Amino acid sequence: MTHESAAQALARLYDLDLAEDPGDIDLYLALAARTGGPILELASGSGRITVPLAAAGHDVTGVDLEPAMLARARSAAEAAGPAVASRVHLIEGDARSIRLAGAGAFRLAAIPLNSLFLMTTRPDQAAAVATLAAHLAPGGVAVIDAWLPDAEDLARYDGRLVLEWVREDPATGRIVTKTGSAIYEAAPGIVRLTTVFEEGRPGEAPVRWVRVDRLRLAGPDELVGLAQAAGLEVETLTGDYDLTPLTPGAERAILVARRP
Repeated sequence: MTHESAAQALARLYDLDLAEDPGDIDLYLALAARTGGPILELASGSGRITVPLAAAGHDVTGVDLEPAMLARARSAAEAAGPAVASRVHLIEGDARSIRLAGAGAFRLAAIPLNSLFLMTTRPDQAAAVATLAAHLAPGGVAVIDAWLPDAEDLARYDGRLVLEWVREDPATGRIVTKTGSAIYEAAPGIVRLTTVFEEGRPGEAPVRWVRVDRLRLAGPDELVGLAQAAGLEVETLTGDYDLTPLTPGAERAILVARRP
C-alpha cells in the first residue's frame, strides 16, 4: 500500500465502491444485442461495463482521462481471457474533444452512470454528447445515464460528513471505510463532493485517500436538449434500467437516442 499512488488507490477503491452492481450492465448488454458493435464508452473507468460487453462478443472502445483507471480496465480484460482482451481497445483521451479513427462507425455509444456530471459546465457536457453523436453510424444508438437527486437529497448537501459503508477489500484484505461530504451550489447546479476512504487492518494506523469532485447536475429536459443539439433523435427517456417510463420521483434519467 505504501508504494501505491493516490490515483492507483482511488481506482482500486472505485471498484470496491461499485462492487454491488448498480444494475446498468444488463441494460447495455441488451442494447448491444440489439445494435451490434462496435461500441464506444466514454468515461469508461476501470472497465466495469467495457469488459462484460467484450465478453458478450462485442468490440468495445473505452475512453478515459485517467491512466490508473485504464490500467485496471486493461488488467480486467486480460483476466477475462485472450479473446475478451482482443476485443477491448482502451484509449486515454478527453470525452469532450476526442475523435477516433473509427468515428461514424459505432453502433452503440454511451456515457454511463453519472459520468456526464464530471463535465462541470453546460458547454463541456454538450461537447461530450457531441462526441457520442460524432462517433455513431447512421441508426446508431446513444445512451446517457444521469442521477436525479430530489429536493430532500440536495437539502442534505450542507457539508456534513456521512458514513456510507465499511467493507473488506478482497484485493488487500484491509477494512475500508468510506465517508463523504457534499455541498450543493444551487445557482450553477454544482455538487462539490469530497470522498474519504480510510483503510487498514485492525490495530493498524489507517491510510487515508481523498477524492474531490465538482459535479454539474443535468435534469431530464437538459439531457434531451443536449442530445437534440448534437443532432440526435430522442428515442426514449426512462426512469430506470428496465426502461420503464420516467415518472415524478424517479431516481435516474436514462436517455436513449438515435443518430438519423
